[in-house]
Amino acid sequence: MVKRLISSNASEMLAMNGEELKQSIRASEGRVIVAENVAGREPRIKDISNCEIARAFGADLLLLNGIDVFNPQVFGIEPKSEDEGVVDRLHRLVGRPIGVNLEPVDANAPMTSTRKVIIPGRRLTEETARAIEDMGVDFVCLTGNPGTGVTNQGIVDGIKLVKQVFSGLVIAGKMHAAGVDEPVCDVACARAFAEAGADVVLVPAVGTVPGFTDSELVAIVKEVHALGGLVMSAIGTSQEGSDVDTVREIALRNKVCGVDMQHIGDSGYAGLAPVENIYAMSVALRGAHHTVSMMARSINR
Repeated sequence: MVKRLISSNASEMLAMNGEELKQSIRASEGRVIVAENVAGREPRIKDISNCEIARAFGADLLLLNGIDVFNPQVFGIEPKSEDEGVVDRLHRLVGRPIGVNLEPVDANAPMTSTRKVIIPGRRLTEETARAIEDMGVDFVCLTGNPGTGVTNQGIVDGIKLVKQVFSGLVIAGKMHAAGVDEPVCDVACARAFAEAGADVVLVPAVGTVPGFTDSELVAIVKEVHALGGLVMSAIGTSQEGSDVDTVREIALRNKVCGVDMQHIGDSGYAGLAPVENIYAMSVALRGAHHTVSMMARSINR
């Protein structure tokens, strides 16, 4: 059995495969934090990466948004040699699992807003799925940025595709509508994601998407857990840039609903949530003991 993630050293985390990472998160009982940042944006502190900043304030898993997996670049990260990739470099600098977003765009999606066209290296295809496997990514998040036209059916199809070629943890679901005229998430689509092979079903955090209630989230959590999966609530509506009290309330409310991990988005200073909000989420979900442990524990352990 693996150690729970909130008690693991960097070397133990980075040695985990996808299934071990899933069990380690499950064992942490709702106290795991995923911090997203925009890979292509100049970081808050110019000579270090946003991943380093997020880890320093309590993030456990680091998710790169908007990265071109055919030409992966992260501001503040320069590989030391041609043999060292961006993900390898991040592993050495932050000692945390690294993930990327890939978007299963549906060209026929009924849109409610103008479609935003994204580059091929951000779209989910067999080629991009193989690229992240080669990069050494620890987890992938199949989701949609605003206006990109990602549908729930596209996510189901994407899960089946990525599971064929990617060995890491698979997170799947929408944080918001992604510009599509359909429900963001309900029990039926959560079941479909889990049955398609998603390790973690992503749902919008209660308090972020209008009309998505505590009772709906509880029903989704029970359904996904019964199928052996985990659930991650996500703040993807720019509320990651709200005041500390709002973030703390969202964190506690979704923990009560039973989610296994919580995501905080990238809409803040320089493509990263305000660091005080990452810290506040950490303290709210696991207290000062585990927060200090994750912040202070050397990545050389």
